[in-house]
Amino acid sequence: MAAHFGRLRKGATTTAVAAVAVAALSASQAPGVTTDDLGRQAAGAAQPSGDAKTGGAGGGATGDSPYYTDLPPLKSPNPSPSASPTTGTTVSVGEAEAGIPATVLDAYKKAEAELRASKPGCNLPWQLLAAIGKVESGQARGGRVDASGTTYSPILGPKLDGNGFALIADTDHGAYDGDPAYDRAVGPMQFIPSTWEWAGRDGNGDGKKDPNNVYDAALAAGHYLCRFDRDLSVQSQMNAAILNYNNSTEYLNTVLSWLEYYRKGTHEVPDGTGTLPSHSSNSDPGSSPSPTTPATPSTPSTPSTPSTPSTPSTPKPGGAGSTSPTPKPPAPSSPAPSPTPPTPTQTVDHLEDANTGKLTATAGSAFGTKVAVRAESKASKGVAKVRVRFTIIGDTDATFTGGESVATVVTGSAGTATAPALVAGEKTGDFTVRATVVGRVLGGLDYTATVTPRQADTLTRTSDTALTCVPGGEFADQVELKATYKGAVAGKVAATATLIKSADDATENDKGPYFKDADGKTIRTLTDLTTDADGVLKLPKLYADDATGTFLLRVNTAGGAVLTVELKVAAAAS
Repeated sequence: MAAHFGRLRKGATTTAVAAVAVAALSASQAPGVTTDDLGRQAAGAAQPSGDAKTGGAGGGATGDSPYYTDLPPLKSPNPSPSASPTTGTTVSVGEAEAGIPATVLDAYKKAEAELRASKPGCNLPWQLLAAIGKVESGQARGGRVDASGTTYSPILGPKLDGNGFALIADTDHGAYDGDPAYDRAVGPMQFIPSTWEWAGRDGNGDGKKDPNNVYDAALAAGHYLCRFDRDLSVQSQMNAAILNYNNSTEYLNTVLSWLEYYRKGTHEVPDGTGTLPSHSSNSDPGSSPSPTTPATPSTPSTPSTPSTPSTPSTPKPGGAGSTSPTPKPPAPSSPAPSPTPPTPTQTVDHLEDANTGKLTATAGSAFGTKVAVRAESKASKGVAKVRVRFTIIGDTDATFTGGESVATVVTGSAGTATAPALVAGEKTGDFTVRATVVGRVLGGLDYTATVTPRQADTLTRTSDTALTCVPGGEFADQVELKATYKGAVAGKVAATATLIKSADDATENDKGPYFKDADGKTIRTLTDLTTDADGVLKLPKLYADDATGTFLLRVNTAGGAVLTVELKVAAAAS
């Protein structure tokens, strides 16, 4: 692969310069962390500790951490049949860059299969996960994972301390990245801890969500890319998903290059034998060639003859065309460097409600109101371009549109951010939507949302057949009802049924018709009943004791629908 590196990036640094950059990065890391392959680190004895203040997350899933910038070979893979080194099945063998370690490849394909079932409209290709995995960690450092898919040592990005990287104060007390002061991107897919906290998934079924496990990380990355009902078969939506993962056009182009390359053919290689990248966005700051038209190395041109020092058109760094070798002070007209202005996030003082209405919805339906907040400065002016995170908290299955419990929105020109629409699940009761500023430790805003039970306002029998029985017998017909709400079918509505004493006395009768429980015992009240999707409720079979006469069965539903049904018990005609 060394022959390819010279064309990978315009103005690429030499190996020696890259080595110096890596050494400098290594020196800045905590004890117990060793640098692995141009800025990705393998953590040894680093332990979670400390009670540092929690900071906000950076951009995207990775906090816009460094990534590998190597591009695929110009020549497309040309696979030929061969036997898998791990399974014995027939696979394709091509050039080294097309090889993906067996366990890592399996993780990508299983993630694609799970997303195909849970979010079929997303159309996630496993090759996209492979492209991101290549750029983020070199396919888990060439597939250095155990049989369960966990890396032999954690893969950590540099500390995001604002020194050449984003500033993200610790959000996990070092639980994932071993750093109690600053966050670091973690694992094969390089999630920052604050993102993994809500985006993490259990991809290998071991009951844990481990960012250092390639099955967990690949599935989490797939769900992250598929948020907001994206269809990744649409190029613009795929681009948006990739940029949301790491907000860089160069990153987008690099990932798309590998996606196209992997789509043309890949093959399985044994774990630990994958090809490792050699260039990173941290140590190699040049611009990346287009993914569709990779740059071709050109012969270095002969240096031109330097221009005459006294030529006015050749300015010197310290003055306007001076030829004196003696350094001169800046010209009086040169302004002193102005201090770096604060970022919009740094100017936010608090969040204010932006006329959010009452948050109430019936189970299974969308809320009619969205949560809206306004980021304001100390002078109560709206602050634009600030990330606001909305988080659903509590015992609820409600989600934002797209199925996620967390959504990040950037404030507009007026400083306002509006959360995606809330969708109620089947759990009723109250839960909380919390709004916080990403990247600042500020008090948030909490909103109470309420999910009410499904309702019915009308109950009718589906048959007009009289319900009759002889003493000691059983009713031939079962009671079947249909529930509606405002004329529409009322499915999944809770109901109760009670054999009552009279129309004016709704207490349970102690004689006459009855139901049987699972043990065959007499019961005259049924609870936990629910109409089906069509609003139909069919009650169990009814029996009669020795009492004769006309008896009443009353059915009630959530929402106030009531129906009283007559049951007649009489001796058979002689």
